[in-house]
Amino acid sequence: MDTHTPPPAEAQGPHAEPRGPDLRHHGDAEVRDDGSALVDLAVNVRADTPPAWLREHVAASLGSLAAYPDGRAARAAVAARHGLPVERVLLTAGAAEAFVLLARALKVRRPVVVHPQFTEPEAALRDAGHTVDRVLLREADGFRLDPAAVPRDADLVVVGNPTNPTSVLHPAGVLASLARPGRTLVVDEAFMDAVPGEREALAGRTDVPGLVVLRSLTKTWGLAGLRIGYVLADPGTIGELERAQPLWPVSTPALAAAEACVAPRALAEAAHAAHRVAADRDRLVAGLAGFADAGLRVVAPAEGPFVLLRVPDGAAVRHRLRGLGYAVRRGDTFPGLGADWLRLAVRDRATTDGFLRALERAVR
Repeated sequence: MDTHTPPPAEAQGPHAEPRGPDLRHHGDAEVRDDGSALVDLAVNVRADTPPAWLREHVAASLGSLAAYPDGRAARAAVAARHGLPVERVLLTAGAAEAFVLLARALKVRRPVVVHPQFTEPEAALRDAGHTVDRVLLREADGFRLDPAAVPRDADLVVVGNPTNPTSVLHPAGVLASLARPGRTLVVDEAFMDAVPGEREALAGRTDVPGLVVLRSLTKTWGLAGLRIGYVLADPGTIGELERAQPLWPVSTPALAAAEACVAPRALAEAAHAAHRVAADRDRLVAGLAGFADAGLRVVAPAEGPFVLLRVPDGAAVRHRLRGLGYAVRRGDTFPGLGADWLRLAVRDRATTDGFLRALERAVR
């Protein structure tokens, strides 16, 4: 593993991004503003969502739009879902807002982001004027984290679990071992509800000092356009983040969705969906194994609702796939990866079979 320190902030300007990957590029750019009807394997939102019952529930909240949003019920519901007091919960406009709040509200000297992972945490830290160090996980290690690679004096550490884009699920014990006095440990669990049994989750833990867990409700439930997520942390940290939020940061429809998505019925549906996604992912990975002779390699074992693969001349393959009607996520915007890396969202059997046929044409 490598620890990489970017050029000094003064050489870049206080809010500049480092030279290299475009930290602001996200999967939606692969399908946005494209005149063709591409099959979307670039965005990690579960297909065919939100379900009808959730759309109806959100629609029913529209009659309350004249009143200011009241997040108390949704906050209590999230707290109950994780067995926590409400003082340990903060509702946010998606997990992305939480990264901005952390960057602006916490007084940190040496923030470290473990890469490859979702780039918004580093982008938010840089926008807030911080100089960010990177711990780059290596393909040779299966993109698995050795806690010893994280500098001991890092007072903010950000890591995803399961990690986007690698689909690696780090053991909870490994992540918890990163905690120490004076350090904030941020674990992005945006995709944890897509892991059967949510094994290795840290959400709900109160025995890990400085732990901050982020959750998103946009991935499993198809609510990216509604923007809803939450933070779980000690009451002091929650208070600091809350003071950095504007008034009424989460809309009434988003609050209604949050309350519904943590109810027992929804949790049971999400658990069923996680098993279905795992089966669909296994089929995709098995199909990709047929391209080993062409030099294609999949990061394994994949545990999230997406897989990361490396294929020779990946940029050209991605463009050929677009010509064949399939959008996939480019990997070169993630620190630690390059143009030969592609991320694929897990889809249903028919979509996967169609994609594999297109990949055969794109690769061969």
